[in-house]
Amino acid sequence: MTRVLITSALPYINGVKHLGNLAGSMMPADVFARYKRARGIETLYICATDEHGTPAELAAAAAGQNVATFCTEQHRIQYDLGRRYGLSWDHFGRSSSSQNRALTQRFAQTLWERGFIEERVTKQVYSLSDKRFLPDRYVVGTCPQCGYDAARGDQCDNCTRQLDPVDLISPRSSVSGSTEIEIRDAKHLFLKQTAFAPRLQEIINGKKGEWPVLVTSIAQKWLDEGLQDRGITRDLAWGVPVNAADWGPNPQGVRPDVKGLEGKVFYVWFDAPIEYIAATWEWADAKAPGGKAVDSDWERWWRGPESSDVTYVEFMGKDNVPFHTVGFPCTLIGVNETQDANGTWRPADNAPWKLVDTLKGFNWLDYYGGRFSTTHKRGIFMDTALELLPADYWRWWLTANTPESSDATFTWEQFQAQVNADLADVLGNFVNRILKFTETRFDGLVPEGGEDGPTEIKLAADVTEKLTELTAMLDAAEMRKACQALRQLWVLGNQYLTEAAPWTAVKTDRDRAAVAVRTGLNLVALFAKVSEPFIPFAAEVIAGGVGELVPGTWPTAETALKLLPIGRPVKAPEVLFRKVEDAQVAAWIERFGGASSAGA
Repeated sequence: MTRVLITSALPYINGVKHLGNLAGSMMPADVFARYKRARGIETLYICATDEHGTPAELAAAAAGQNVATFCTEQHRIQYDLGRRYGLSWDHFGRSSSSQNRALTQRFAQTLWERGFIEERVTKQVYSLSDKRFLPDRYVVGTCPQCGYDAARGDQCDNCTRQLDPVDLISPRSSVSGSTEIEIRDAKHLFLKQTAFAPRLQEIINGKKGEWPVLVTSIAQKWLDEGLQDRGITRDLAWGVPVNAADWGPNPQGVRPDVKGLEGKVFYVWFDAPIEYIAATWEWADAKAPGGKAVDSDWERWWRGPESSDVTYVEFMGKDNVPFHTVGFPCTLIGVNETQDANGTWRPADNAPWKLVDTLKGFNWLDYYGGRFSTTHKRGIFMDTALELLPADYWRWWLTANTPESSDATFTWEQFQAQVNADLADVLGNFVNRILKFTETRFDGLVPEGGEDGPTEIKLAADVTEKLTELTAMLDAAEMRKACQALRQLWVLGNQYLTEAAPWTAVKTDRDRAAVAVRTGLNLVALFAKVSEPFIPFAAEVIAGGVGELVPGTWPTAETALKLLPIGRPVKAPEVLFRKVEDAQVAAWIERFGGASSAGA
């Protein structure tokens, strides 16, 4: 059976994430991971905080902390929040780990010695006010492509175009806001991405029709515009140090000239994706006796023959797609392969590192059609959302509205209507109705007696159809369609109870009522199992109501309505989902902003 390796985009360390970050990477990854585990597939879900680069330094300075202390504190906060949302990471690592430092330096050395990194003197932005070179993310200005006035020096978040700080119109320092800047010469290391264009095109061609159009179209756009060699070092104090003095000669017999590279670190977008591998190493070390794993404990997921049965799936927002379809693949191809004098790519004499098999890219979640904004008190962030409602409300809405084919928009009115209808009226109502009836009329036990009739036979066929659809949608990681299929399963339960009407049948035909109750209770057990990837906390409560300690393994068509033994005690839980009231919505719009603030 194939193993599944799952990674979701690394959240930046610079503060609590908003619900859009959750919707566009970590939540769909978690639903997928939970589902695969329920299918009995060996699954490893890896994530980590992205701790290097400008955002960390700026956030630490604003907090009045040194950056290492700030990152340690923020990692704990993000880990705790993730667990409170039920995110089932097997490991939540840190890109500042010793493992990531070792791998980043090792990969860079290999790339140099294979001829894929070179030294260049470049034009860099120097801030006269700050008295320092400004790394690209310290420079903000207007995008020359789309006119967005808050583009960063490495990329425009509006049009996703890759940029260089000197490309920006009216650039300014994000440290001081000063426009007193000038361009000076500085030495940096560049990854020769241009050398990989044919191999990347081959990979993207092979994924068209398999990956989401969003992903392949972004990657193709970068290839069509012409790949540029990418600077992979920065003038920062916080990051993985450049260890060029340790490197051997490149194919031309040249060692790096380390003068001018002193004190530099690797660019965050070079070391951050490597953390997916390093976090797996961290996971293995954390489990190993003495905290030191042998290489095979973690490399079996990432390289060589042992990883041949691994399917690697990445989840991320569209702003991260370019770095995972171009930048990170260039690193891995350069480490895995060599290029001869004729330009032919050949496997290197080492076990290759795994490239992604499936990349699920997502659009953005907006707030009333506008951007989430802390400054304008617009939008909901992960910590404050849990102050309002339990995690499963947010898990359900975010998954049911995953921004897959287009951007999605959060509004309080839609959120209220959907969670009330789906969770309270459909699922919660069904579970409480049948369990309370069992308690009052069948002594709280799964009843015996009677035989299935035409209504149960039809129900079994309908359940099989929807369970098959749900399973297929989850296998494809189609989250919206999976939620639709799951909700339709819940609806089948309510329709069945309405038609079978055990509260009427029990007055004249107790055996007929027993069939309906037994079938309804098995639907409760079924719903607990298939709802667990989406709403794990509620699923556990539902499972407990029918005597299951945990929701359990994924059901089949043969077992779906035969999950509970005769005579098992059952008990109705407290109200599973309380409805969101109009007064709550009004208060939340006042607190967080509504339609009138969308353009603020």
